[in-house]
Amino acid sequence: MDWLMGVLHADSVLELWWVLFGLLAQLMFTGRFLVQWIASERKGESVVPVAFWYFSLAGGVMLLTYALYRKDPVFVLGQSLGVFIYGRNLWLIHAKRKREA
Repeated sequence: MDWLMGVLHADSVLELWWVLFGLLAQLMFTGRFLVQWIASERKGESVVPVAFWYFSLAGGVMLLTYALYRKDPVFVLGQSLGVFIYGRNLWLIHAKRKREA
């Protein structure tokens, strides 16, 4: 709770903006699980829709940006690999669609 009070009483508008950006990034990243869950429930089996990868990539890039701002090497390393994997999955999906078209 102390961190929240610090944010709410932050002297820096920029710092508050970064915290809000970080929260939005986490919501975007978490949204991928909602997308996957809804798609699986509709189909009656576990599926990973393309939207899952877009949410993953957008949330991952946003979280990586936030981690770079925070200069947190653990957070940066964790998000860097994920962003590469999400991008690669989208590349493979679109390459397959192009071949099948």
